[in-house]
Amino acid sequence: MLALDNLPPLREIIAQHDLQAQKSLGQNFLLDQNITDKIARYAGDLTAATVFEIGPGPGGLTRSLLRVGAAKVIAIEFDPRAVMALESLNEAAAGRLEIIQGDALEVDLLSLGAASRAIVANLPYNIATPLIVNWLSQIHVDQGAYQSMTLMVQKEVAQRMVAVPSTKAYGRLSVLCQFLCDIRKLFDLPPSAFTPPPKVTSSVVQFVPKDLGGDKPAFKALGKITAAAFGQRRKMIRTSLKNYAEILEELGIDSTLRAENLSVARYIAIAAKAQP
Repeated sequence: MLALDNLPPLREIIAQHDLQAQKSLGQNFLLDQNITDKIARYAGDLTAATVFEIGPGPGGLTRSLLRVGAAKVIAIEFDPRAVMALESLNEAAAGRLEIIQGDALEVDLLSLGAASRAIVANLPYNIATPLIVNWLSQIHVDQGAYQSMTLMVQKEVAQRMVAVPSTKAYGRLSVLCQFLCDIRKLFDLPPSAFTPPPKVTSSVVQFVPKDLGGDKPAFKALGKITAAAFGQRRKMIRTSLKNYAEILEELGIDSTLRAENLSVARYIAIAAKAQP
């Protein structure tokens, strides 16, 4: 059996399996093992965790997760070529790797592994936001769903996640993310770090669920309110949130403000009053 350190280079794996990245699948492979090792280290102690990776491709980050001692890595891969390319790594993992071919948007991660769980992934840009919103909805139901999420996304998306009120990047995603998690941007990666190089810079962002207790508004209610507010972000909230006018008045919120001027706490308060 091959040991992890004796596996063929990733470029050789790609060549063997004709695994050239496909734009339609949002594939940009990260082959520098120094970088993937850095991401795995930032994910924290994984020695007792089930780690989910989305879109492992040829397995660069997967190798790093196994090397830092992840108890179990479950890799969700849509591309059948990549599933085949991961077989040698699966053999070397000695039972610590499970590969599932499927669409990550349709896979319920919670049903695949017990807590403690973590997500560590270089997300395909074209499905990153819906994936994250889905995982946040799971955290809303159960704070212990994931101990952390360490995710690589497009830099612009990362900036929206961590943005503060009254800034251009602040929006619906900022509120939903910061409602449930403490978030920090760890570092950026230039296009040259990937094969092929994307047209944008990438960022690694880490989410750690907050302890909100049982007193919290419904995730759907907050989503509906932020969608209404930021769907007309140039208008005053007396227009964009006209259906919540009584709540705004009750909370003493100035209705001449715009969506980006309201703090996360304000949106949470509106949602708490709005839900049945």
